[in-house]
Amino acid sequence: MPDHPLLRHRDGRHARVTYEELFFDLVYVFAVTQLSHELLHNLTAFGVGETLILWFAVWLGWQYTCWVTNWFDPETPRIRGMMFATMLLGLVMAASLPKAFSDRGLVFAGAYVAMQVGRTAFVALQLPVGHPLAPNYRRMLGWVSISAVFWIAGAFMQHEARALLWLVAILCEYVSPMFGFALPGMGRSRTQEWTIEGGHLAERCQLFVIVALGETVLASGATLADAGTWGVPVVLALLATFVGTLAMWWLYFGTSSKDATAAITHSDDPGRIGAYFHYVHAILIAGVIASAVGNDLVLAHPHAHPTAAQVAVLLAGPAIYLLGSAIYKRVVYGAVPASHLAGVLMLLALVPLALVADMLVMGWLTTVVVLLVSFWEGRLLRGRRRTQGQ
Repeated sequence: MPDHPLLRHRDGRHARVTYEELFFDLVYVFAVTQLSHELLHNLTAFGVGETLILWFAVWLGWQYTCWVTNWFDPETPRIRGMMFATMLLGLVMAASLPKAFSDRGLVFAGAYVAMQVGRTAFVALQLPVGHPLAPNYRRMLGWVSISAVFWIAGAFMQHEARALLWLVAILCEYVSPMFGFALPGMGRSRTQEWTIEGGHLAERCQLFVIVALGETVLASGATLADAGTWGVPVVLALLATFVGTLAMWWLYFGTSSKDATAAITHSDDPGRIGAYFHYVHAILIAGVIASAVGNDLVLAHPHAHPTAAQVAVLLAGPAIYLLGSAIYKRVVYGAVPASHLAGVLMLLALVPLALVADMLVMGWLTTVVVLLVSFWEGRLLRGRRRTQGQ
């Protein structure tokens, strides 16, 4: 790729994640916390739909910034300034999440649109007309601008109409990269043109998983702190939620994260693999957020019998995580792990037990399922390493 003063210097080595990027991610610790609290207090079908829409907006804001910092050096003053401006807009967006579907819809949509359109326009203006990345950013600017119309229009609507328009906006930004940001008269981008640094992008995704899992631990700690009496049920609930979170961590970092970095780094088309990573992580981290809500329920009401909505979130969190992890490993290894599919089936089999079991029992049962899957995957990992060592 032609040299440019704002581009990262590529010397064939793994591009490090900068302090600017780590600082930027702090906003997303707050955003993930806001989303989990929103879902916890709005456990209805429409509430789940609202939270999903907001989650995809949060993820897309982070994802598009991640691609910018993969190509451009965050330590240069102009890119650093752009990141910090984006960070401020992200903070406003995150703060407005709980009331995004009520009286702060315009604040949320305005901050999000300013972040997406502003960042993309800024980068497009920095690139000379003949630079290989320039057409890609012009097409991207076209799509985020189309999306912006639906975000702003939705902010002036109410309830279902707002959700529908915002869903269209999300699809514009989430699906358009699959088709190379194709626009009439502007052509389309090819993933082979996205000369990303694979190791850096994989590490950024891994750090976001840490952010989401860390929020789960923080939420458990906060719920424990609010518990009036730390009796045996609360201690057992804490163990169930903590062990379950550890099992989720192991399924990602203990069995596949290093191989994922190698897969994207050595791919003939790292841009395509990088895009797959971002699509998959939106699902995987959604499972972490839902699991955090389930953990809160178990810790706060260990002896209560769950309602249908609470059962759904208790089982859906780990199930979504396992499905996301299965697709992720399909990208990395080329095959869907049977252990993950078996885990989802075991979670579905727990539905009848939820009719008689309390929160604590359900919390432990879901934890045991994720533990079984992690042990299964650990055994397969040792087998792979023995095979590679021969």
